[in-house]
Formats: sequence, structure tokens, C-alpha cells
Amino acid sequence: MDVRGQHTVEEGRFRHRGAELVYDDAGRGPLAVYAHGGFVSQAVEDRMGLFDWEPVLDAGRRLVRYDARGHGRSTGDAVDTDYTYPSLADDLLRLLEHLGAVEPVEAMGASMGCGTVVHAAVRAPERFSRLVLLIPPTAWATRKAHARSNLDCADRVEREGVDAWLAAQRQRSRPAVVADVPRFPPTPAEQVLPSILRGLAMCDLPPPQAVASLSLPTLVLAWADDPGHPLSTAQTLAGLLPRADLHIARTRSDIRTWGERVAEFLKQASNER
Repeated sequence: MDVRGQHTVEEGRFRHRGAELVYDDAGRGPLAVYAHGGFVSQAVEDRMGLFDWEPVLDAGRRLVRYDARGHGRSTGDAVDTDYTYPSLADDLLRLLEHLGAVEPVEAMGASMGCGTVVHAAVRAPERFSRLVLLIPPTAWATRKAHARSNLDCADRVEREGVDAWLAAQRQRSRPAVVADVPRFPPTPAEQVLPSILRGLAMCDLPPPQAVASLSLPTLVLAWADDPGHPLSTAQTLAGLLPRADLHIARTRSDIRTWGERVAEFLKQASNER
């Protein structure tokens, strides 16, 4: 058991498709779930200090943040197809069943987690009430080049080891908005990491017409000058989704407002109940 601000955090676990998935459960109120980005974990995101979830808890939400399959405390096998967005969306929907969610829930996801949430919402829109999509990843026209890079990275990890891959990653320039954020090694085990890279290379966001069919209120949060999370994806999502708002962060101080922005967005749902 841990404490976040004034909120007790309890760890939970469940098994699905051969893996044990681990989550943190805090707060009381309507359920909100959060899916993190690739290669990190809930603990690493906390240490990076990018996203502040305290305002969401203070807004009267039960917040469940889980480690994706193969990441952090969650287990996973070296099976490429386990790490595509549709497969990760299946894990998210199973989490909702495990939590006993009866009413539609608020779902939030960053990068890989954004892809997970969008796929889950397209598959089962009745399970969700609101979406928060943080730093949407490459998609559609920009996805192919990123997929090729992921495949090259998977080959390098297998050929030269994870340290060689990390050394190459450190040579890449980082977006100015997050240039001072500490770097952390990937949380997936070295034997699983190539499968995660290849699984992500195999998938994309749903077709634009499928995204446009979602009528859920959505908040899209993006930052500037990041080829791995291009503004084009965020802007296209905001244009396709009929009830979407878009905020673009250009400084770290902008990012620090995201917790309050998310809380205010979720409070709108409470006012509508």
C-alpha cells in the first residue's frame, strides 16, 4: 500500500491471456483508467515527473493506472502480436471487467496508451464516457517510417543487446519541451523488448472513418516538435472526433497544466450527471 497526496494507493493484479497485469488503484468516485506509453511504467512515469495525476484524484475520481503487458510489474511473453494496439486494447477491456465496471468509464492514454484507448473505444464505445488522449503517436501517413525504425531497433536489440540500442537512442535529439526530463532504461525485459518493438510496428490507429464514428467527449493533449508524437496526429484526431478539444503544449509549464486540464474536463461529466 502506498499514499499519493491524501489518497491511499492499493496494488491489484489479474491474469489475462497468459500474463499477470498489475495496476495501482487510488481514490473514490467514478472510475478513470490510464494507460502509459511504450517502454516505461507507472513508476517510471512518476519519476519522470511529466504528468501530475493529483488533480484527477482531488476531482473525486477513482483512478486506476496499470502497467501494460510486458512493462514494469506486468509480465509478458516474447510474442509480437501481444503488443499491437488491438491486443493491448483487449487487455484494457479485460481490466474493466476485472474492476467490475458497470457504468461507462473515463479512459486516458499516452502514446502507446493513446493507441490502446482509441482501439478499445472503437471496439466497445459503450464502455467509455470520456477520453483523454495524451501525446498521440505516429499514425496513418507518418506510421510507416516509425514502424521501419521500430523493426530496425528490434533487430539491433537482438543483434547487439539493449545497451547498444539505448546508446543509439541517446544520440537522437529530444523535443525541447521535454529535453530536461530524465532518461530511464526501458522497463520490458531484454528478451521481450524486440517483440514489443515489432508488435508496435505492426499496428496503427484505427481507420479515420472508425475514429470519426466516436461521439465521446475527448480531450487531446499534445506537445510540439516531436517526430515520435507528431502534431499532425493530434490535429487529425481533433478534427475527426466530433466532440474533441485540442491543447498543444510548447513549454514544460504548459505540460504542468495538464493535470488541472484533465481534472476540469472530467468534472464536466460530473456536472452532466
